[in-house]
Order: sequence, then structure tokens, then C-alpha cells
Amino acid sequence: MHHRLWIAVNSILITFSMIFIWFFRPHDSSLVITAQFLAQIAMFLFLININMYFIFLVIRKTSVRKVKIRLAKFSRVMMKWHITIALTATTIITGHAAINLYEIGPAVGFANLKLSSGYLAISLLFVTLVAGYRRHKKASGFRRKFHLTTAMIFFLLFLIHMFIPI
Repeated sequence: MHHRLWIAVNSILITFSMIFIWFFRPHDSSLVITAQFLAQIAMFLFLININMYFIFLVIRKTSVRKVKIRLAKFSRVMMKWHITIALTATTIITGHAAINLYEIGPAVGFANLKLSSGYLAISLLFVTLVAGYRRHKKASGFRRKFHLTTAMIFFLLFLIHMFIPI
């Protein structure tokens, strides 16, 4: 039951963001359209990584053995890709940021709220990456919680950034 709700929430988020970006924020510039496309891909990849937390939460909380086994096998495979997905998404979102700084920054000002929220989100993304690297090198409860906390705050910030109008 809960997994269906979580799949629905993810699907709604992806669909709503696509509709918002492509229908309510259209642009004439092919570079800005490229930046929007890059942001959409990165959002999808970040969402995959963020969902790992919820998979582990279900594994811990469920009492259904089959669900635990199936999700544990799935998470074992997905965690092998967690770092690759994070670095790929970071590279893509850096391209998005560079294009927007080049194209939109001079037009709206580099202190614009949309750009400022992007600076904050990407800064927290790098904190999350460093926290993840440190956790990967030497795991501890504090490092796990810190990485998780920074990832969730980053997720919230990038959602806010996405819906701030230019």
C-alpha cells in the first residue's frame, strides 16, 4: 500500500515539474531550453538517489518478510549505482547552472531570487557530496545522519528553486 503511494508521489512530482517547466516556463533561447532539459534529467537522477532512503525506511519498518527481501535485493543493486548517479546528476546540474548564469544572469541580474536559490541549492549539493564521500570512506551514525540530512535539505531547496519564478 505505502509503496503505491510513494510511486504516485514520485510520478506526480515528475509530471508536475515537467508540466511546470515546459508549459509555464517556456523560453525562446535554445540554450535555456537545453538548461531546462538538463535540470529535468538531473532532478530525475536526484530523485532516484533520494528514494533510496525511503526504500531503506520500508525495509526497516515493514513486517512482511517478502517485501524486506525483495527491497533488500533491489537496494543492494541500486547502492552500487548511488555514487555514479550522484556524480552524473551533479555534472548535469552544473551544466544547467553554467548555461543559466551565461544566458539568464545578465538579463535578470546575478542576485535574482531564482539564481540565488540556485546558488544555495548547488552549495548544499556539494556539502551533500562531501558528506557522502566521508560516509563512504568511514561510515558512522553521525556521518549517515549528516549525509541524509543534507540530502533532504538539498532536495527541499532544489524544489523551492524549481518553482521560484524568474
